[in-house]
Amino acid sequence: MEPEKSSRVKVRSLLSVVSCKPIEPGKTLKLSSLDHALGLHSVHVVFYYESNPFDEGPHSTDMDNLRIALSDLLNKYPKVTGRLTRDVDGNWEVKCNDAGMRIVRAEVSSTIDEWLRSADALEERDLTVWEDMPEDPSIWSPFRIQINNFNCGGLAIGLSCSHMHADLTSATLLFKSWTEFHRGQPLTYHPIFHLPSTNGRSSQDTRTESTELYAAKSTVETNPVKMGTATLRFPDSSIKKCLSRVHSKCENATPFDLLVALFWSRIARLKKPTNGVKHSLSFCVDLRKHSNKSVPFGYFGNALSFSSLSLNTEELLESHGLGNVSKHVHRHMAGLEDEFWSALDVFDTRKEEGTKFAPPFRMYGPELTCISMEHMINPEGRSMTFDTMFKEGEKPVHVSYQLGNVEGEGLILIMPAAEEGLGRIVRVMLPEEQIDMLLKDEVILDLEPTLTP
Repeated sequence: MEPEKSSRVKVRSLLSVVSCKPIEPGKTLKLSSLDHALGLHSVHVVFYYESNPFDEGPHSTDMDNLRIALSDLLNKYPKVTGRLTRDVDGNWEVKCNDAGMRIVRAEVSSTIDEWLRSADALEERDLTVWEDMPEDPSIWSPFRIQINNFNCGGLAIGLSCSHMHADLTSATLLFKSWTEFHRGQPLTYHPIFHLPSTNGRSSQDTRTESTELYAAKSTVETNPVKMGTATLRFPDSSIKKCLSRVHSKCENATPFDLLVALFWSRIARLKKPTNGVKHSLSFCVDLRKHSNKSVPFGYFGNALSFSSLSLNTEELLESHGLGNVSKHVHRHMAGLEDEFWSALDVFDTRKEEGTKFAPPFRMYGPELTCISMEHMINPEGRSMTFDTMFKEGEKPVHVSYQLGNVEGEGLILIMPAAEEGLGRIVRVMLPEEQIDMLLKDEVILDLEPTLTP
């Protein structure tokens, strides 16, 4: 038996940061039916910086500067500093108070360059807090930040939260707002805690496809297997070259369409499929809109739509079929405009007893699930994920997303790269033996990806 590998991350202290103004007494924020459904999952984001953005001279400490901007920011985010409680119907709501956000300080016995070269996804978990919600969460902090100091002066900041409270976009925008407060700039997106009114919307928005998909997810049990994770960075030049090959079949193919088609078809090949078999891929799409025509971009909560696309073996794996699969993906994505409201309708009707929402279930699974972060490209064409600068011009060198309690066939997450253009980062979680084979796949390697944590 191999000896257990010791962690390079050592926690040194724990403290709390509260908002600088007291919360009004009795204020609560209800969680939506979709928030409840995601209760088994957690959200984890790590931002890597080459230098410590909080070290601003000999007369101030890094924690002084951290607390000031974060304390000011938390005035606008009562959902972050509050604690969970049950309302009269037995559903979760946030009791807004001054309990604050937990901050963990840790040291990493590595330089940031060494870490980015050698750390895997399992070790990267040490840079954020992984803690299941306790049975009584009344004194539990659902949002936590971990400040990780590398011995070269670099910094990794890990943000963790319950998925009931926020999705990947909300977590990213919370962090982005913190960096804007630190630089003394106005917020790009002010947080909104209530969805726009749905009065007058037809009940016919509920779709049979959505109902069947969520019903299947809520009843299927999976057998946990050991999962492996890999992150691949695809350069702009490789994406452009591959898109030119598929445009004869799908003229409007996007980098997302292409990469979904690529990974879905290559993963399917690993399972040695036979003709006539249906392959299903679940899509998780954020429906916030920069134009505020649907869900406002500043909405702080869960604005996700899950849908499913099925292709048979011949359609998915035929020779030179990447363009055809891209076309199917493109058509599917184009039809998701109103799916978010359909999802809310479905979950609003899932009641356990009376007006109490049904228990949560694994939304990421059991089928292979693909998450799109394409909406994080701002109107100027830049990735908002990497537009998180505590100091002007000093972008993070890497950003990593993870979700807790993922089971089933696996997960594919596609996000924009730091550089402007068509470059993308793909994070794949699959059964361990499939990950090993996928990283040797010649079709994927032809796009010259770079492996990162």
